[in-house]
Amino acid sequence: MTQDEVAHFCLHLPGAREDFKWGRNRVFSVAGNKMFAILDFLGQDLAFKVDRDLFLGYVDRPGIRPAPYLARAHWVSMSGIQPPLADAELRQLLIRSHQLVVRRLPKRQQVGLLLDH
Repeated sequence: MTQDEVAHFCLHLPGAREDFKWGRNRVFSVAGNKMFAILDFLGQDLAFKVDRDLFLGYVDRPGIRPAPYLARAHWVSMSGIQPPLADAELRQLLIRSHQLVVRRLPKRQQVGLLLDH
């Protein structure tokens, strides 16, 4: 997926919005400021949150590494130049990242943001 395709996909997730932070980083978040994906992270990278129990498995894959500054929160980073994931898998991981963030919101804020996955 190109960066524009990733951005378009992220913005179609429930409640998602885009902001520019830390220079030219395109940050996708829900509920105002709860990030679930970052484009142009440290240059050409895409970063997003993964399940805690799957984190080590993802960072063992070629082209995927712990996201600097965010790894303690189980974020991974990959190069946008040659992404190591097929488009379908990347879409599923972005949906999962979105849902991981939504599920940590107070129940009243989750309304309309949860998907049936």
